[in-house]
Amino acid sequence: MNTQQRTPSTFHSPQRIGFSSFRDPLLAFEELQRIYERNTLFIREAFYHYVSGEGRADQRIRACYPAIRLHVPDHQEVDSRLSYGHTTEPGLYQTTITQPQQFKSYLLEQIGLIMKNHQLPVEVGESDIPIPLHFAFTGGQYVEGVYADTIGSSLRNFFDVPDLAVMDDAIVNGTLREEPGQPGPLAPFTAPRIDYSLHRLQHYTATASEHFQNFVLFTNYQFYVDEFIERATQLIEDETSGYCALVEPGNHITRKGQPDPSRKQQRLPQMPAYHLKREDGNGITLVNIGVGPSNAKTITDHIATLRPSAWIMLGHCAGLRNTQRLGDYVLAHGYVREDHVLDADLPLWVPVPPLAEIQIALEHAVEEISGLADWELKRIMRTGTVATIDNRNWELRDQHEPVQRFSQSRAIALDMESATIAANGFRFRVPYGTLLCVSDKPLHGELKLPGMASDFYRKQVSQHLRIGMRALEKLREMPRERLHSRKLRSFIETAFK
Repeated sequence: MNTQQRTPSTFHSPQRIGFSSFRDPLLAFEELQRIYERNTLFIREAFYHYVSGEGRADQRIRACYPAIRLHVPDHQEVDSRLSYGHTTEPGLYQTTITQPQQFKSYLLEQIGLIMKNHQLPVEVGESDIPIPLHFAFTGGQYVEGVYADTIGSSLRNFFDVPDLAVMDDAIVNGTLREEPGQPGPLAPFTAPRIDYSLHRLQHYTATASEHFQNFVLFTNYQFYVDEFIERATQLIEDETSGYCALVEPGNHITRKGQPDPSRKQQRLPQMPAYHLKREDGNGITLVNIGVGPSNAKTITDHIATLRPSAWIMLGHCAGLRNTQRLGDYVLAHGYVREDHVLDADLPLWVPVPPLAEIQIALEHAVEEISGLADWELKRIMRTGTVATIDNRNWELRDQHEPVQRFSQSRAIALDMESATIAANGFRFRVPYGTLLCVSDKPLHGELKLPGMASDFYRKQVSQHLRIGMRALEKLREMPRERLHSRKLRSFIETAFK
């Protein structure tokens, strides 16, 4: 194949699949899966022909994402107790779908709810949004692995490539400008946006996206990772725990009595992830996001497309009150957002409220693990505002201004990630929470020094991690419709959560 020829003027595509009506969620899902598998296989096979020189130089290869749509003819009464699973007004709604098998339980739930609440069928067919070549490779396959040479601009003449214009966050940000006559959004993310994030998750965490569990912990210290691996290894050996495997960076899998002999990876990724898995996907994922709001935003931007049930920040903070002690816990109920990475997506005037379900689960987990309750619990935990900043060395500046702001906001703790994770949870409609541990008190002369830190970490990390894991287990036991609070929903929302 002469790749230097001019852009072909005709498209070579599989036979188009029109929209068909379905009243059974499983049958609708199977049609989504059938279209997706056929179209991605078509693209991959065409690419192999291109690489081998067997392709036709006068044809451009194109296949499109499957889509699901719902037509609501009039206003209908629905169960208003549920924050999702229904549309807010009549109209035609549609979303593109990618990798249906990975999202099977999510899709079956969402499709089933809109069918039940509206007593209407859904339609499944082929959209007009092309599948980029890079996103047709899944399951650890990559274009670069097949086509080792530098992929020049000529590839764009024959295949669709990722287009940032169709993978933004306009839907979740509430900035989408709907074109007259076009369907409204049915889901918070489009297929290209999801595909982009699934590939980035592999890059940043060194684990495949299908390993991520529905309940997520974020931390900013390796000590928590070490403790998590030790705890997870114990749990998968316990037949009563419900956990079946631990996945570490490099997709190394440890099952009961079956450790992966190659599990030790020489070089860790930027934000390594560890997955304590359950068969139903309701296990616990721990991500070490490192330090800073940029990392916190980056990873939550991508994990949000998996539609997790909840995420919680477990990290260390600076205690701002003299009455706090090293090792005390801070349960955030408000945030001072000086991280700035979300200013353009979620303006500072938008409040980020505490979610009662998360707060209660965290408080009860602290009680259970620490053995303290009621008035005694106040000896080790305070509830209050957490200030998040983007300058780790704020102490080196004139302290008058930041100290005044901390005082005016009633902040009791300071860190660099919590407000970012909470704000992105609010933005993406993912239930969120924060439980921090005081590791230093810079305003009162107790700085984080090596000797102090080692002793502190040894005593507190194990308990703190167990509290976070127990809180997520409590949330897992809660009915899903209660967990996904209506506080996260606007007055105009997508039917899919």
